Amino acid sequence: MNHTLSWQKSTFSDGGEGDTCVELAASPAPMTLHLRESDTPDTALRTTPVALAHLLAGIRTGSLTSSPA
Repeated sequence: MNHTLSWQKSTFSDGGEGDTCVELAASPAPMTLHLRESDTPDTALRTTPVALAHLLAGIRTGSLTSSPA
């Protein structure tokens, strides 16, 4: 089934030229989150709510580290 995504801009994206926004959309089961920058709307990341929550927690706490390749 093909669903049209309803994109929402981040509240932190106010100001600027209008094309510097992070946008988020959700698709139903299995729950998938889609993220994109408004200046490149044809390119989007797909993730799960849990993975995004872990990423945001790592950003907030500064605990993200790079691992050796």
